Amino acid sequence: MNYWLMKSEPSVYGIANLKDDRQTIWDGVRNYQARNFLRSMRPGDLAFFYHSNTMPPGIAGLMQIVESGIADPSQFEPDSQYYDPKSTQVAPRWQTVRVEFVQELTALVSLETLRSQFTPDELWVVRSGNRLSVMPIDEAIAKKILAIGLQ
Repeated sequence: MNYWLMKSEPSVYGIANLKDDRQTIWDGVRNYQARNFLRSMRPGDLAFFYHSNTMPPGIAGLMQIVESGIADPSQFEPDSQYYDPKSTQVAPRWQTVRVEFVQELTALVSLETLRSQFTPDELWVVRSGNRLSVMPIDEAIAKKILAIGLQ
């Protein structure tokens, strides 16, 4: 099993939305490195749900990858902000995963807390200027985050 961190703005789609929906497709990722991480995910992997572009930003919950290798449907929708005219059904450029709600953390693990506990080499989200919306997390770091978030 692998661990990941996936960012979303809670005003667009937050952990409460996922809790209500139970499952969703993680669509709209348009960064090649983040897309490659999505391609690496497998059912059973766990991902931290990170609330970005809010005050304070931080990890709000946990979700599980339940399906991988999905062509992101938004790339084919001309009215979508994520439409990609160069992508085709035969050769989609953007893949995604289906995630399922696991749990909310007892308290948000803020970016400030993450910065105080981890180095940029240990946890990419604390790197200055890091804009990736999907990133891997080492198992030992993931366990420390869970311990902090479930206190």
